[in-house]
Amino acid sequence: MSINRMFRLAAIVLTLLMIPFIGMQFSSSITWSTADFVLAAIILFGAGMIYEVMRTVLKTPRQRMITGLGVFVMVVVIWVELAVGVFGTPFAGS
Repeated sequence: MSINRMFRLAAIVLTLLMIPFIGMQFSSSITWSTADFVLAAIILFGAGMIYEVMRTVLKTPRQRMITGLGVFVMVVVIWVELAVGVFGTPFAGS
């Protein structure tokens, strides 16, 4: 993976993290701590890195699409579990 792709991924993650940050300025119902932002950045950047590495390894567009969908589902499941505790793990948010 090139440095430009890593910087682009970091910029995308920071842009996505600006959504809750800006929302916190206008609403008291959004309350993220610094740890929440750090964890979200790790999850998003890690998922992006996994996809980028797998994208370079896989040859066909179908394999890349399936891998991208798998990474997306993985991120959503982890995010939902941390937010509301669907599976009841000790890491659940509620």
